[in-house]
Amino acid sequence: MKLFYAPGACSLSPHIVLNEAGLSFDKVKVDTKSKAMPGGDYRSVNPLGYVPALELDDGTVLTEGPAIVQYIADRVPDKKLAPANGTLERTKLQSWLNFISTELHKSFSPLFNAAMPQEAKQVFRERLATRFHHLDQHLADKDYLLGKAFSVADAYLFTVSNWAAHTGVDLSPFPSVLAYRKRVAARPAVAAAMQAEGLIK
Repeated sequence: MKLFYAPGACSLSPHIVLNEAGLSFDKVKVDTKSKAMPGGDYRSVNPLGYVPALELDDGTVLTEGPAIVQYIADRVPDKKLAPANGTLERTKLQSWLNFISTELHKSFSPLFNAAMPQEAKQVFRERLATRFHHLDQHLADKDYLLGKAFSVADAYLFTVSNWAAHTGVDLSPFPSVLAYRKRVAARPAVAAAMQAEGLIK
């Protein structure tokens, strides 16, 4: 398998999950501005030009992080990175993946846009604060999003919440979120992905 990634982008989530799964894979670094990658134009892999993409051994290319991480989890069911398909718990996992994707990820995106007026950015920061408040309440008595067990949704939430420091989103009012981030960061698979992408030493 090949994971197409950009350091610190949302592709960090499947990078973490591949490490947690113990699956072998190659990493292909993409410049998301120029769309360049070693050997050519990344748009030949994903015409939309954004990461992540996962190329399977048979040449199939998967895109969209929430789908990719579930595919990886289902490859190694013994690792319990996602509840079994068809269960209520799997639907809860998908609910969290959708929440992170639509309510967090897409609310952070405008904050990276240099052309976005500061007044508009403040609207998105305030929106994110309400979402992090919800998460803080949810995580007050839980180690991870689904309870005691780490899941692929945690890899995604950790990745997206990493962007707070770079975009002026203050997480200090959310102690449960901060404690959660420390728990996830301490996992060896997470640290290994962060190191491989040059995010930590």
